Amino acid sequence: MIKVKEEAEKLKKYFSPKIISEVNNQFVKVAKIKGEEVPWHNHDKEDELFYIIEGALLMEIENKPSFTMNTGDLFVVPKGVNHRVSSSEDCLIMLIETKSTKHTGNVKSKITKSISQQK
Repeated sequence: MIKVKEEAEKLKKYFSPKIISEVNNQFVKVAKIKGEEVPWHNHDKEDELFYIIEGALLMEIENKPSFTMNTGDLFVVPKGVNHRVSSSEDCLIMLIETKSTKHTGNVKSKITKSISQQK
């Protein structure tokens, strides 16, 4: 059994997802967000599920109104949709992504992590 919130609370670095489990062809990850470091990006072939464990996350979707996700909220960014996230305070999130999903899509930035860096 995995205590998701406890795993997320152990994270030291922001914007650095950690793989905590696998199911079929998906990784279950936790991350800590604070600030505006995530670049606009998309995932050409994969949807991306966001679940807010604790805090508030600003979700920006290109050409759509931005919205705030709060503790307990879940949202799936469809494949191919440009998006970015940020948070003014500490926010703990869970992500469910296909194992082939690149952290920041095809955009390279100072926060981009390979799969091996997320284990």
